[in-house]
Amino acid sequence: MSDVVRHVMIRGRVQGVGFRYWTTREAIRLGLAGWVRNRRDGSVEALFVGPADVIAEMMARCRQGPESARVDGIEDQPVMANAEKMIRPGERFSQLPTA
Repeated sequence: MSDVVRHVMIRGRVQGVGFRYWTTREAIRLGLAGWVRNRRDGSVEALFVGPADVIAEMMARCRQGPESARVDGIEDQPVMANAEKMIRPGERFSQLPTA
């Protein structure tokens, strides 16, 4: 089965609550590749790469987020060209700087 790529924006109280760290930990736990970063508009952006069923599980977890987060919504985004190349060398899942 081939991997799926899903690019999402997560909105709500998702910055300053450990969302990026939590996302990284959960994605690695599930065996996904990708990255996560804060956006200047207050959202969190993530790219998940892996089997569709595992990404679906990650998305369900993201709808809850860490304990102090409040997720108002998750929006699918078009996958950017070369988005997978943003994963840092030697890492499977990266926390990237704010964009």
